[in-house]
Amino acid sequence: MRIFEPHAHMFSRVTDDYERMALSGIRVVLEPAFWLGQNRTSVGTFIDYFDTLLGWERFRSQQNGIWHLSTMGLNPREANDDRVNDDVLAVLPRYLEKDGVVGVGEIGLDDQTKKEEKYFLAQVELARVHGLPVLIHTPHRDKKRGFERCIELIQEVGFPMERVLLDHGNEETIRITRDLGCVSGFSIYPNTKMDPPRMVRIIEEYGVEGIVINGACDWGVSDPLSVPKTVFRLEVAGLSDEAIERLVWRNPIDFFAQSGRIDELALSARPRLDKSQTYDGNSMLRGQDPKA
Repeated sequence: MRIFEPHAHMFSRVTDDYERMALSGIRVVLEPAFWLGQNRTSVGTFIDYFDTLLGWERFRSQQNGIWHLSTMGLNPREANDDRVNDDVLAVLPRYLEKDGVVGVGEIGLDDQTKKEEKYFLAQVELARVHGLPVLIHTPHRDKKRGFERCIELIQEVGFPMERVLLDHGNEETIRITRDLGCVSGFSIYPNTKMDPPRMVRIIEEYGVEGIVINGACDWGVSDPLSVPKTVFRLEVAGLSDEAIERLVWRNPIDFFAQSGRIDELALSARPRLDKSQTYDGNSMLRGQDPKA
């Protein structure tokens, strides 16, 4: 089973996670730019982070047999921080033209402030200008209101719904998004958001069209193998291989292909493994001899 993991913050994960993900069928990982657990204090720290996602992190992923893509954006948490918000928006356009950047994200709402809305809409406009889809973070608290407000804002500016992925959904939000023409994302977490048995019930009720699932693993309690574990549950529940592949491969491929930067044929094959390679003179092996 080919798996496209459409939301994983590998910057905060260990290299062993990449290996386990590859062994579990993950061929591609998409890493959205996000909040690092505490606010950054200057635009330079964002520049270094964005460069790392496009450089070392892509190298590290491919060294473990997984293609690495990104979306770039100012996360809603730091959209409230006047030390960085305007300056990050000023540098974003150059990153949105980079190879391997297939969308704007993750953007959206968190505390649901007016300032978050301002920078959310500014980045939706950047997505329009650069011809990219958007990956939208929805709030952890008061989620239904956050979903509804994100949808209102998108509709007010006339951004095409087929280019919108509304992430971190649940049983309540699928009823809101189902007929909008957007993609509904579900983050499979060990203890919060969505778990595999609940996800199976949603798929059994609504089918797989217009749905993607992800692990959204980061520095917190999360699981980089959430998608493969959910695939197993779906198989046990009797879902066809064709439907599962649509859910975990075809749907994310089709959504991010709207960027014009997805080569499905290339992504279907594993990257060539050569542990003797280095990035900027640095190797993952830390002085060990390469075994492959």
